[in-house]
Amino acid sequence: MTVALDTGGPDAARRHVERAKAEHPSLIDTAHRLDELLGVVNVPSAVWIDEEGRIVRGPETAFSGPPAGAAERPPREAPADATAEVREAYDVLGRLQVPKGYPDAIRDWVHHGAKSRFVLNDAEVSARSHPRTPESSEAAACFQLGRHLWESGHAPDAVTWFKRAHELQPDNWTYRRQAWGLVPDGEAAPEVYGTDWMTEVKRTGPENYYPAVSELDY
Repeated sequence: MTVALDTGGPDAARRHVERAKAEHPSLIDTAHRLDELLGVVNVPSAVWIDEEGRIVRGPETAFSGPPAGAAERPPREAPADATAEVREAYDVLGRLQVPKGYPDAIRDWVHHGAKSRFVLNDAEVSARSHPRTPESSEAAACFQLGRHLWESGHAPDAVTWFKRAHELQPDNWTYRRQAWGLVPDGEAAPEVYGTDWMTEVKRTGPENYYPAVSELDY
């Protein structure tokens, strides 16, 4: 089952669902409830749930293969006539760190079930779960208020609450990307929020964009 975290709803998520070209349940989480309930803070993330409804691996970075320019494949070179800005973008994308072997881990779980070496027991799942801080709880409330205002046609007021959510939980990239993505003209996001994806990734460090990488055991 796949879930699109997108306040834009079906119109915004449709192209991603259709590109998958797979017959499986494709849900759309317009309220980002997975952020609140399971601790998802970036995409792509996956949660393993067994036949009994038990979480056997919590949210973690989940690539079916290396994204374009990811660090475990040779970075694609920028065109010879590329601007300095474009060359910098290629460099940042080439330094993103993503886990290797995730598809093989999934296959092992499918084949061995509960005996898969990648399945965690309840104590291990709990140990890997990040605590719900007062700040992250408040961030979730601020994001929901911003979403409600945006959908109600009060965009300027919504931006105020989206910004507050970003301040309270800066490591939640789904909140950030959603707010930036709702700006009608994506190029205008820095004017609205004072920053954008590239600026924040450079500030954080591309190698830290997927912090769960260091915790994986593939």
